[in-house]
Amino acid sequence: MSLSAICVYCGSSPGTNPGFLNGARAMGQAMAARQSTLVYGGSRYGMMGAIADAILDAGGQAIGILPRGLATKEAGHPGLTELHMVGSMHERKAMMIEKSRGFIAMPGGMGTLEELCEVITWSQLGIHRRPIGLLNLDGYYDPFLTFLDHAVACGFLKSEHRDLVLVDASPDGLLTKMEAFEWPLTQIWMDRSEI
Repeated sequence: MSLSAICVYCGSSPGTNPGFLNGARAMGQAMAARQSTLVYGGSRYGMMGAIADAILDAGGQAIGILPRGLATKEAGHPGLTELHMVGSMHERKAMMIEKSRGFIAMPGGMGTLEELCEVITWSQLGIHRRPIGLLNLDGYYDPFLTFLDHAVACGFLKSEHRDLVLVDASPDGLLTKMEAFEWPLTQIWMDRSEI
């Protein structure tokens, strides 16, 4: 599968573990090496800023999408290939999805988790068939993966839906899995005309 543009969800904070920022930089470098454009939330700070800086420094491209209301708090990155200012968080998320051929979540907070769960749900429903990856830096997403397994065990999530989430601790490993991804579901619940 061609990953010409990848939406990356991550924190506008750096987190407490230096390995998180280092992982974000490594992901930016790995994406640039594969000529995958970064699509992200547009901030110059934290994990967002680290991946954007890394992909740009490596000669890649980065597209930021920032709601006008967050422009002062998440100050838009000044060196992006493109920076789109939109009216709302809903517009931001829709444009990020529209411009991307795959999705990656790196460490982040509630916004990252909300965006990740949305694209998983949309894949589960058949609204998109693109790969979804977790860059599990230093085990950050271990509790989330445990929750997914618990949801399967409790009958709230099918195992084939759990398998929509690709996981790796290394950027290159995750990108390789995403490139090889084939959407495995046979039952489609919805199509884009219904959303």
